[in-house]
Amino acid sequence: MDIKWIVLIVAVVMYLLVILKQDKKVWFTTGAALLLVALGTVLPGAIFNDGNGGASETGRLFAVTHSLGTLINWNVLMIYIGSMIIAALFIYSKVPARIADSIVEKSPGSGIAIIMILAMTGIISIFVENVATVLVMAPIALALSKKLKLNPTYFLAGLAVMSNLEGTATLVGDPPSMIFASFAGYTFNDFFFYGGRISIFFFVQTGLIAGCIFFYMYFRNAREKTAVDRTKVVSFVPAVLLVAMIAGLALLSFLHFDWQYGSGVYVMVLGIAGIVWYVLSQKKSGEEVRTLIKELDWETIFFLCGIFVVVGAISETGLLKEFAAFLADVTGGNKLFGFVLILLVSIFISGFVDNVPYIIVMLPVAADLALNLGIHKELYMFALLIGSCLGGNLTPFGASANVVAMGILKKEGYPLSFKGWLKIGAPFTFFTTLSAALFLWFVWK
Repeated sequence: MDIKWIVLIVAVVMYLLVILKQDKKVWFTTGAALLLVALGTVLPGAIFNDGNGGASETGRLFAVTHSLGTLINWNVLMIYIGSMIIAALFIYSKVPARIADSIVEKSPGSGIAIIMILAMTGIISIFVENVATVLVMAPIALALSKKLKLNPTYFLAGLAVMSNLEGTATLVGDPPSMIFASFAGYTFNDFFFYGGRISIFFFVQTGLIAGCIFFYMYFRNAREKTAVDRTKVVSFVPAVLLVAMIAGLALLSFLHFDWQYGSGVYVMVLGIAGIVWYVLSQKKSGEEVRTLIKELDWETIFFLCGIFVVVGAISETGLLKEFAAFLADVTGGNKLFGFVLILLVSIFISGFVDNVPYIIVMLPVAADLALNLGIHKELYMFALLIGSCLGGNLTPFGASANVVAMGILKKEGYPLSFKGWLKIGAPFTFFTTLSAALFLWFVWK
């Protein structure tokens, strides 16, 4: 059997196990990666090509060194770790809660306040991991719902879907955006403008507007003014670090900083500076620091490492290019059909499967498909990004933020069924994706 089909079988089995046993997904991706590296060591040059057909003395070691040094994207991982630290400190600072209090205070009515809090959740999620965003905003939503005597179901679900939506907008929003930036060679600023045209950020904002209109239909009748207790801010230092991260990444984009680890190292340095501030200024013990670090999303980090290696193996055997050629044949050269196909498939798959491995696999496929059809690769890559990230809103387990929101609702005595989530997730996904996709098609077709 051709080695590429063995690689494909390993990848397919891994994906099936990840779908069936989400709580063990790191074990499956790590195991698959180690298996492929072992095969690459036993059969040098068969999977990971060192340019010598595996004939050199270093051929057997190449599978290991290539996986660790090239396939695993350390820049993405450093950006993710550093931004998670800053996000955790930002939440600790109580600045987001204080901003939410101000919104409620200044809003003409409770319905408008709810919509503004949902919009703010999305905006925070541009820079802060989605689950963390939901966790910091949930107490505010629950307190406001209690004062208004409202069922908090739609409010909490709204926090999750709005955070998932805006996580796509910038390089530091979500892992899929970081992965996309690495693949496409995008800087922080390229998410706003690229090639003389508006970029992914503005298409996502179209979805945000659609999402706000969608939830306004639910909450428009809540008009009474609500008093709030002002949250006391612990410190503005984490907010300064967050601004410094955004400004620094933007500046590195302008400077066209060539070192491949530049942005990752920069964000990591800021994260470490935040920990130093946490210890020295906030007088935190070693145990408290360990707790902060322990509660970061390490599962995703190790999950990404395994996925990078597996998808790298699939790519280097030529399977992805073959799949792209197959899709080109299916579309019959019709770029609109290809656009709709990528969008719909991405929405459906991401409603049930983690979008990180899907994005990693499909980015080169989407780019090659666009190349085969003679169109801008951005059209299909943006469609892939929008569909896979917004598609996670479709089901209660399509994104981690959804699972967290469901857990909070259950704890508060408002359990939400799969069918109940679909009543919110399906129309929200439809309206937000449609608005973003139409704008994207208009600009990049």
